[in-house]
Amino acid sequence: MKISHSKQLFERAQLSIPGGVNSPVRAFKSVGGTPVFIEKAKGAYLFDADGNKYIDYIASWGPMILGHAHKPVIKSIQKYAVHSTSYGAPTELEIEMAELIISMVPGVDLVRMVSSGTEACMSALRLARGYTGKNKFIKFEGNYHGHADSFLVKAGSGLATLDIQTVPGVTAGVSQDTLSAPYNGLNAVQKLVHENKGHIAAIIVEPVAGNMGCIIPQDGFLEGLRSICDKEDIVLIFDEVMTGFRLAAGGAQERLNIAADLVVYGKVIGGGMPVGAFGGKRKIMEHIAPLGNVYQAGTLSGNPIAMIAGYTTLRELKNKPEIYLSLEAKTTYLREGLHKTLSKSNIPFVINQLGSMISVHFSKQPVKDFTSASQCDIAMFNRLFHFMLAHGVYLPPSAYESWFLNDALSYKDLDKTIRLFRKFVKAESKPA
Repeated sequence: MKISHSKQLFERAQLSIPGGVNSPVRAFKSVGGTPVFIEKAKGAYLFDADGNKYIDYIASWGPMILGHAHKPVIKSIQKYAVHSTSYGAPTELEIEMAELIISMVPGVDLVRMVSSGTEACMSALRLARGYTGKNKFIKFEGNYHGHADSFLVKAGSGLATLDIQTVPGVTAGVSQDTLSAPYNGLNAVQKLVHENKGHIAAIIVEPVAGNMGCIIPQDGFLEGLRSICDKEDIVLIFDEVMTGFRLAAGGAQERLNIAADLVVYGKVIGGGMPVGAFGGKRKIMEHIAPLGNVYQAGTLSGNPIAMIAGYTTLRELKNKPEIYLSLEAKTTYLREGLHKTLSKSNIPFVINQLGSMISVHFSKQPVKDFTSASQCDIAMFNRLFHFMLAHGVYLPPSAYESWFLNDALSYKDLDKTIRLFRKFVKAESKPA
C-alpha cells in the first residue's frame, strides 16, 4: 500500500519539530489520524501534498477572509518585497495602517502594531495593569488569548483539544492574579469583583467566543461587563483577534454596539501575515513607552511586508462593505442547510452562528459556555471531520474551534458541503 506524502512528511517532521507541528491543533491529536500537509491554496480551496483539493472552512483560522492568494494582496506583497523584507526603522506605511484602523474602528485613538495576537493580548494586559496600578484580572473559561502565562488558566480550544488541565511552567503567583468566570456568567463576574474590590485591573473577553466553537454573548452580558468596568474603574479589553474586521469593518464593537477601552487584533489585520495590534483610548494608550513607562517593544513590529498585506486587506474591506453582506448570506445559507438536514434526523444538535463564524455542536442543550461545549458529543464531531476530509471538505480539526468562511466560497461549494453533511447524518442515523 502506498504511503501518502502527508504521512511521510509528518513522520519526517516529528524528527525535528516537537510533535511534528508548530502549533498543537495541527497535529490532529483530538480527531485522530495524520495531519494533512498543505502545498498551496487559491480562493476557497486548499491543495495538499498528495494533490487532493479541499473546500476550506478554516481560512487559516480566520485571516483569509477574502480567500487565499487574493490578487491585490499578493501583488502588494510582491511590490514591497523587492525593497527589503525588514528595516527595523519607521515607515510611512505604518502610519497609513494605523490611520486606516482608526478610521474603521470606533473608540480607537492610538494603535501599537506587534507581531502576533498573543503578543498583543499580553501587552494590552500589561498596559491595563500599568494604567490602573492593579494586578488582578478576570478572564473567561474557554476564552483563549494566546499562550502567555497568565492566559493559560482555564483557556480554550488548544488546551481543551489536548485535554491539558494545568500547564507546567505557569507559576502559582501568575495563577493567583488570574480570576476566571464562566463565559456569559455575569453573576460570577460580579461576585469576583466584590471579593477582589480595588484589585482588578482588567476584564478581558472574546466578545464572540471562537475557541470553544462559536459562542455568542447572551443579551446583557457584554453590556453588564461594560457597566461593571465603568463603576469599578476596570479596563475592559476586547480580544478581537478573531472577530476584528471579520464581523464588521469595525469588528465586534460595531456589530454589537459595545465600546471597549482597549481592543486586541490579529488574523484579518495581517492578511495572512503574522501581525497583531492593540489600541484604544488615548488616555490609556499614552502610558505605553516611549510616551509612558509601560514598556513594550518588538524588533519586527510594523514589518513592511506584514503591513502592506494587512493594509491591502483592510482597505478592500472598508471600501467594499458588501463583502460583509455576502459573507453573512453565505454563512446563513450554510447554517440553514445544515439545520434542515439535522432536523430530519434523531441526532441532537446546536448550530451557533454570528456573521461568518459558525460551529456545529452535537448536543441536547444550548451551547453557551465552555462547560456546555465540553459536554457535546466530541466523538461524533471527530467522525464528521474525517468523513468530510475524505470527501474534500476541510473543517477545523477540533470540536472546540469556530469555522471561518471566506468570501471566495461559492454557493456550489456550500451545496456540496450540505450534500456531504446529509450523507454523514444519514449514515449516523442508521439503527444499530
